[in-house]
Formats: sequence, C-alpha cells, structure tokens
Amino acid sequence: MKLEIHPQAKALIFDLDGTLSDSLPVHMASWHTVCEKLSCSFDEHILVEMTGMPTIAFAERIKKEKNLSIDAEEIVGMKQQEFWKNINKIRPHDAVVDLMKNAHGKIPMAVGTGASRTSAMLQMKELMIDHLFDVIVTADDVDRHKPEPETFLKCAELLHVDPTFCQVFEDGELGMQAAQTAGMLLTDVRPFVSDPFTNAPGENY
Repeated sequence: MKLEIHPQAKALIFDLDGTLSDSLPVHMASWHTVCEKLSCSFDEHILVEMTGMPTIAFAERIKKEKNLSIDAEEIVGMKQQEFWKNINKIRPHDAVVDLMKNAHGKIPMAVGTGASRTSAMLQMKELMIDHLFDVIVTADDVDRHKPEPETFLKCAELLHVDPTFCQVFEDGELGMQAAQTAGMLLTDVRPFVSDPFTNAPGENY
C-alpha cells in the first residue's frame, strides 16, 4: 500500500497536525503541563474526539469538565505558549511530506488546519515547508471549523479548483467528515503515519 495522488485530483489539501506534522505528542505534553498548573488532570481521550477543532474548543471543554473558574481564553493562552515553547520537538510525517514535496510545482496545494495561524506557521517553518503551499487556511480564517466543511471549501475557492477535484489528506475523524461533506476526494493518512499513543501505524489518536 502506497500513499498516492488520486488520478482525478486537480488540487491537494493537507491537514497539518497529525497529517503533515507529527505534533500530537507535543500537543499532549502541553495540555498535561497546562492542566497540572491548573491543578487538574488532562484526559487524553479529548484528543481522539476533538482533533481538528480550534484550541478554544478544547479549552472550553476542559473548563466545563474540570469545573474551572479561569476563562477559556486564558487557558488557550497558556496552551499556546507551552506549545510554541516546544515547537522544536515536532517532527514531519515523512510519508505525507514526501508526497507533498514531490507534488510541489506540479499541482496546486493548500493547508487546511484547525490550528491558529501563528501555530500553523511556526510548525510549518520548523518543518521547512511553509514556502511550498499556494494557500494556507487556519482557524483564524473561518467561522465554522471542522467537522463543518468551510476550511476545505475555502481552500478550494482560493485555489480556484472545484471541490470535487480536490484531494484532502487527513488523519482526524472531524476533518474526514468535513472533506466528505465538501464532496472532496478523501485520503485517510493514518495507515501511513505513526500513532503517538502506540507507535503503531494505522491507529487513530
């Protein structure tokens, strides 16, 4: 089995966290540190359920479940600072990045991510891939995040390619829902990337 570009694809759209970037271990460690500072524990299953959503959604859920008095926006700030501080620890998912690099200059490409623009650009610069995309759509650029299709539809619009000819590479369930709702060609990258929980290919996080 090989990660491939669909023969009907006229544009490629990549999720970032967990797809291009092996960032989940850093995200997880950052959330554990934040929750430790807030005298609560971080439930890792939240990552399974909510990957693809913006950080504020994670913060609001943690605030509610842990009955915290701190504002969700302040939790977001703590998490972002912790993640940015450790940005040098992220690694590429080689199978996906190699496909992307081989396609560069041959087909229009975009990133469609639930990360903030700051987080997305820091990651992409760390991985030295920030200059390889025609379009980058982040959580700051849309009102309705994954599983809503707005992120990917905006990528298609900015790439000037009909959604039905856009191939989305995703690892998250919410992102896959978004791609399917948008009517796009979907590639589940999980069989080609390592799972941060088990270090085994093909597992969801």
